[in-house]
Amino acid sequence: MAEVREAEDRKRNPVIQVKNLYKVYRVGETKVYALNGVDFTMYKGEFCAIVGTSGSGKSTLLNMLAGLEKPTKGEILISGKHIEKMREDQLVAFRRERVGFIFQSYNLLGTMNAIENVALPLSFQGIGKKERLKAAEKYLKLVGLSHVGDHMPNQMSGGQQQRVGIARALVVNPKIIFADEPTGNLDSKTTMEVLKLMQRIVREQQQTLVMVTHDDHLASYADRIFHIIDGKIVKIEENHHSDESIFGEGGAEKQEQISDREDKR
Repeated sequence: MAEVREAEDRKRNPVIQVKNLYKVYRVGETKVYALNGVDFTMYKGEFCAIVGTSGSGKSTLLNMLAGLEKPTKGEILISGKHIEKMREDQLVAFRRERVGFIFQSYNLLGTMNAIENVALPLSFQGIGKKERLKAAEKYLKLVGLSHVGDHMPNQMSGGQQQRVGIARALVVNPKIIFADEPTGNLDSKTTMEVLKLMQRIVREQQQTLVMVTHDDHLASYADRIFHIIDGKIVKIEENHHSDESIFGEGGAEKQEQISDREDKR
């Protein structure tokens, strides 16, 4: 069985590779290991959840993967590039061009409406206003919010604001989306809707989503769950979500169409 798994992995496209990763802090004379020898690979089109309690190292790991903190030791390869060796200006460009972020607190600008908030990251890429707004409209439609494009954040529910946040993360067409407790401020019904939306988008767009959470139930929506305790990945669980459960009836056919589009790229 392990040999079959290894053969399957070789066929897949690695997006994130972490090798022997450590983050050590000094507290007085004591060394604190926030990350203590972490190794794993995440693949294109995969929804991954990193699960752990407060202080387990999950947020430190997310910061490392996003290039927000430097490791003490080890390697982080994103699409084959060593980000732990990048200078700060290179990391800024990497995040701007390849990464989308979804935040627990939405982080929408209160002076901008929904469509302007979604379009904002494109302004940092030097894209013209007309093209920015056109792209923002496309991604608002993708998350089911075409009708609130002119609404300000204070005119939207928490669920709507988080959907706008997801559209904003997607508008730069990132290879990777990082989500830090993305449903922490939502009620249980809206949480389920947002997680199902994230599942669907990852499959449709063939992007890699890395979500950090303390909640095992939320993590169950992911394709793989990485359990972290005291800075170590202690277990990796696999979930098999059928295309029908994500796309509804006719899901298998829809996934075949997505795969065909990917093969032609």
